[in-house]
Amino acid sequence: MAETPNIMLVMTDQQRFDTVAALGNPLIQTPALDRLVTEGTSFTSAYCPSPVCVASRCSLLLGQWPHQTGCTANTPMPQDRTSLMEFLQDAGYQTHGIGKMHFSPDRKKLWGFDTRDFSEEGTGPDDFTQLLQDNGFDHVVAPHGERSEYYYIPQPSQLPTRLHHTQWVGDCTIDFLRRREKDRPFFCWSSFIKPHPPFESPVPWSRLYRTVEMPLPFLPTDYEQLLTYWNRLQNRYKYRDQGSDMNLLRTMRAAYYAAISFIDYQLGRIFEALATEGILDDTLILFTSDHGELLGDYNSYGKRSFLDVAARVPLLARYPERFPANVQCDYPASLVDVLPTCLQAAGLPPGDEHIGVDLGDLVAGQAQRDAIIGQLGTENTGLYMLLTGEFKYIYSAADRREWLFRRTPGMLDERSLVGNPAFVEITAAYRQRLIQWLQEDGYGTPLDGENWREFPPPPSVPANPDAGHLFQDGRSVKDQFPPGYEPRVDTLKPPLFRNI
Repeated sequence: MAETPNIMLVMTDQQRFDTVAALGNPLIQTPALDRLVTEGTSFTSAYCPSPVCVASRCSLLLGQWPHQTGCTANTPMPQDRTSLMEFLQDAGYQTHGIGKMHFSPDRKKLWGFDTRDFSEEGTGPDDFTQLLQDNGFDHVVAPHGERSEYYYIPQPSQLPTRLHHTQWVGDCTIDFLRRREKDRPFFCWSSFIKPHPPFESPVPWSRLYRTVEMPLPFLPTDYEQLLTYWNRLQNRYKYRDQGSDMNLLRTMRAAYYAAISFIDYQLGRIFEALATEGILDDTLILFTSDHGELLGDYNSYGKRSFLDVAARVPLLARYPERFPANVQCDYPASLVDVLPTCLQAAGLPPGDEHIGVDLGDLVAGQAQRDAIIGQLGTENTGLYMLLTGEFKYIYSAADRREWLFRRTPGMLDERSLVGNPAFVEITAAYRQRLIQWLQEDGYGTPLDGENWREFPPPPSVPANPDAGHLFQDGRSVKDQFPPGYEPRVDTLKPPLFRNI
């Protein structure tokens, strides 16, 4: 074993916790992830700090809760904080980033990376779209799939497998491992855009799963009572609140699984490259995602929810020296734990500002923490969570409502216990613990003394079912139509491309 291990962080976007075969999914094919489960430690109660891309990644980068970073949604990250990469860079690591980082507002910021293979989920220009141009595929205006009305419509990729972004991330990672500086440890963060919608994969991956084998969505009795303002809002602008087609929904799930299996194949290639280089056991491998995906469960889509399917993520670790093989750790974990875990591996002490715990200590039962928290938005759209091994408490400022779920292995959130006489004291205890936690951190925005502050409600979802839809067409194709043909709805005045 190396005294100072390399660190390989592999991250997907919008991958649910229940998409690993070895952890209980009987339908999905994930041999590389299964290998991580067998040869490493699985953190089976891992949650994102914020169920949205930018805020969750910001908390991972800085090792702080969203209320401490000030980034609680897809909004700019603080620009004056020291990132995980900067700590490792100062310690002598060669640092390299590949794929989607989602740094905001400066997408090209290095932030401690020596180098980057730069690509985000827009239409470029970036290193990936340059590859397409060099190979004669610059005519593809939506290289990651058509969005807008097609956002949740499964679609075959317009690219061949060899030029798909998922393959590109795998290729860039292997290239880095071969050309890295051999005389010092490295930190490599490989970040995939998928399975974030649109759900598109190239042939043959697009045909790996079929509709008929996919399960129906999880729709517990009275599921509407579990939904928040955020669910209603994003169902509208994602074009998903006008009824359900179960065949279409199962086709979505098949396409979602296909994107994950394609990523899994790249992960297997990365393992083989590490083994070929003779550094597999000298490398701390961490695999995770920034948040989950509702995927039709609760008749909802997207993230922006602390229900398990949207907020709970896969988190796997392999490094034989610290993480026991084939062990599942059910202590609550969070993406804020990635930074202290990496610092510990590098022999660096975490700073006072870092609130996560080392995952090695967590699995060893040595971490002094029994709860984690989460947040999305602030003021009148704030959504908050407190989670322990026994219960999960959620409060929505927009709805002025709270929920309490008993955490039961193998079960999704099904029925809130709030209002049940047997759980009045537990609900109050969790409410007060979360409020006190925020008070002790000096964060009083959502609070009114010892209670939740009541804000004016946010604008409601419009009654008109065609109001509030979002267009994300990216590069304009208006000038490509022949005379006599012109779109009646111009969605690019001004150009609009926003992560949803």
